[in-house]
Amino acid sequence: MSQSDSRSQLLACIPRLRRYARALVGDRAGADDLVQDTMERGWLKLGSFLPDGDMRAWLFSIMHNLRLDQLRKPSLTTVELDDEDASLPALAASQSHGLELRDLQAALLQLPLEQREVLLLVVLEEMRYEDIALTLNIPLGTVMSRLSRGREKLRAIMEMRSTSTVLKVVK
Repeated sequence: MSQSDSRSQLLACIPRLRRYARALVGDRAGADDLVQDTMERGWLKLGSFLPDGDMRAWLFSIMHNLRLDQLRKPSLTTVELDDEDASLPALAASQSHGLELRDLQAALLQLPLEQREVLLLVVLEEMRYEDIALTLNIPLGTVMSRLSRGREKLRAIMEMRSTSTVLKVVK
C-alpha cells in the first residue's frame, strides 16, 4: 500500500472517529479535540502502520490510549457556549425521541469507561470482538465480559430512568 493510499484511508476514518469520540467523551468540543489529537498522532506515525492492518482499529487504539492519557492528567473545566450540534443529522422526530436520546447519552456516561468503550465499539462502530480486543489490548474474554456487564448496567439505568419518569407523571 502506498503512502498516498494510507493517507486516504486515514482521512476516510474521520467520521467514525468523530462519532465514537462524541459518544465516548460526551461533548462535541472534547470529542473534536480527541479526534484531532488522534489524527495528528496517526499522521505522525503513519510510517509504522502495517500495510495489511486495519486502519480503523489502529486509529481506535491510538484514540483509546489518548483518552486514557487525558483521564490520567488533570484538565481545565470549560463551558460549552454553542449548544447547537451540526454533526447530528436532522430528524423529523417527536419531542420524546430527543429526550430518549438525551437519556441514553446520560446513561452511557454513567457506565465505567471500560464498559462504555466496548459497548460503543460493538454497537456504534460494529467492530468484531476480536478487533476490539486488539484495539484495546485486552483479552477476548474481557471484551465479552465488559460488553455483558455494560449492557446489563445500561439496561438497569434506562429502566430506572423510565420508572422515575412514570412516577413523576403520576404525581
